[in-house]
Amino acid sequence: MAGKILLEVVTPEKLLLSQQVDEVIAPGSEGEFGVLPGHCHFLSTLRIGELRYRVGERTLHMAVLWGYAEVTPDRVTIMAEIAEKAEDIDVGRAQAAVESAERRLKAGGLPSELKEAEISLEKSRLRKKLAERHQNRPSHA
Repeated sequence: MAGKILLEVVTPEKLLLSQQVDEVIAPGSEGEFGVLPGHCHFLSTLRIGELRYRVGERTLHMAVLWGYAEVTPDRVTIMAEIAEKAEDIDVGRAQAAVESAERRLKAGGLPSELKEAEISLEKSRLRKKLAERHQNRPSHA
């Protein structure tokens, strides 16, 4: 397809998405990067963050938790440890996870336990933000 790029998002469990898109914005470990059709080849590690992709005028969102991105002129392959589409995230469960991580941080503990709680809080806040945004989006968007 002229003017499109294939976006594939793969986790250890499954192929989560394979779709022709107009643009991809990914959470690279050194900062966000955008990809349009015809982009040069490169590889990047991914951090916890929001993957955005545009199809026409519609922008869709996905939570990505670590992994790698491989970019070619006609394809973006995201190999993520964990990835979830915004529409698949339950707002209530995400809020409960935020509260649990905040309690764990407040309780203190060993440095490794605190680091794990900080990562858990970052993941759960991302999931909650995406789920709420999707839930509040107008149905025609």
